[in-house]
Order: sequence, then structure tokens, then C-alpha cells
Amino acid sequence: MTTHVTDCVGAVITDEAGRLLLIKRGHEPGKGLWSIPGGRVEAGESDAAALVREIREETGLAVVPGRLIGRVRRPAGAAGGEFDIRDYAAEVTGGMLVPGDDADDAMWAAPADLDGLPLADGLLAALRSWGVVGGAG
Repeated sequence: MTTHVTDCVGAVITDEAGRLLLIKRGHEPGKGLWSIPGGRVEAGESDAAALVREIREETGLAVVPGRLIGRVRRPAGAAGGEFDIRDYAAEVTGGMLVPGDDADDAMWAAPADLDGLPLADGLLAALRSWGVVGGAG
């Protein structure tokens, strides 16, 4: 049986204070959980174009995509299949942080605060394994 795979992108964005940009997911999978902003790559769209679009839609920020930081596969929830998520560094070039689209909230979180937040499954482990944030305690 072939598993349906949906291409997705995410953005790892930090500010000058070293805080990580997070959005609170407004829809399943992971409704109510904090995650990095991102979403599905549309047909004919490059990862870079999808990243720019998704960040603008979810946060109101304009970004320039950078290097690939890491890649994960996650279950696609009730729809079945898997999300193939490619997470890229990105730099904010403009806009104002305002949650939109399918984000219920958005914030800058200090790395020390991540352990106390309800995060999307596997997010903190992935960020730690990629060296984006340090280990616990």
C-alpha cells in the first residue's frame, strides 16, 4: 500500500534576542499546539515560494528563505498519509507580527520557555537535534 505524502515547509525564525517565532495552530492536526509557522506546498510552487506565502499568511511577516535546517515526516492526522516537512531558516525583512490564516496566535518564545509550552508533537526534539535550541535544563 502506498502512503500519500503531502509536501510541507516550515520556517525557523529567530529574532535578535534569540527568541523563536511560534504560531498556535488554529486547525488540525495539532489544533491549539504551538509550532513553527508553515504549511503545505501548493502545486507548481517551490519550497521558497511556499515558505514566503505561508509565513505572510500565518504571521503577517515578510521573510527571505535561507538554508534547509532539517526534515521530518509526521502523520497527517485523520486524513491519513504523511506530511513531509522541510524546515528552513528564514530572516524577517518586514511586516508586523499578527496571527492570521490558520494561526490562532503568534509569539516570540525564548528557548528556556519552550519546555513549558504545549508544542506540536516532535517539534522540540527536532529543534534540539538540529542545534536550533539547546537541551533541557
